[in-house]
Amino acid sequence: MAIIKIKHKGLRELFEDGRSAKVSKALQANAILIMDHLDGITALDDCQGVKDFHELSGNRKGEYSMHVSGNWCITFIFDGHDVTILDLEDYH
Repeated sequence: MAIIKIKHKGLRELFEDGRSAKVSKALQANAILIMDHLDGITALDDCQGVKDFHELSGNRKGEYSMHVSGNWCITFIFDGHDVTILDLEDYH
């Protein structure tokens, strides 16, 4: 239903203010689209087909990812009601 916690300070600024010097300008438009989408989901099924949505594996099972651009991804946990621990990572 809502994004509860944004770990990455730049993403938090981008979500709250629409701009951030801590997130590359090349990533900002897609990051905003993804966060707007995640802020309105009611179930993980709402993410199917969006920006290479997938569950992570291994010790990160239970976390999910959507690609922003290149290797940059937004990762998050969905607790069944809300999106928590949203982060921006270069993890590939």
